Amino acid sequence: MVNINNQQPTLITKRLIIRPYTLQDAPDLQRLIGECDIAATMVHVPHPYIDGMAEEFISKQQESFKKGLMIAFAITHRQNGFFIGGISLNNIDKQSELAEMGYWIGKPYWNQGYGTEAARAILKYGFEALGLNRIYANYFKQNLASGRIMQKIGMKYEGCQRQQFKKWGNFVDLVLYGILKSEYIEHK
Repeated sequence: MVNINNQQPTLITKRLIIRPYTLQDAPDLQRLIGECDIAATMVHVPHPYIDGMAEEFISKQQESFKKGLMIAFAITHRQNGFFIGGISLNNIDKQSELAEMGYWIGKPYWNQGYGTEAARAILKYGFEALGLNRIYANYFKQNLASGRIMQKIGMKYEGCQRQQFKKWGNFVDLVLYGILKSEYIEHK
């Protein structure tokens, strides 16, 4: 596996620049991830997303990256530069060559293919640059759009953890998907 060095990459796709977060992203991050409909789909995102949380999140990213634990990216529009959402590889396990992919797209940008485009870029980075063998992801069962992204990028259904989390007083099921490097090569 390629070692993660101290310089986080920037990934460029047809419509997106997927780059390290900067403190200048904090107002847009807070505004978009702070929407109730976004927070409702994410395990560790509170609502309201109060002042200071975005800056704290961003400030921790470089340290986590340097430790090789995770790599988080801001998703921005390639032509206009506006902030769209975030995507990451978490729980990077170098020995087992696997990581968990997580993503979110701001509500104004839903149903435009940005999530799928960013997820494809992260799969490529994970398999081709980091040398991973497996990337997995999960979503709350009611978040069908997230499941469709996983299916579009070639991930396979791996199961459902019933009532895995309690979000805002309600137990929610967590649906699991994954893809192996061999499947990624075949799918692309």
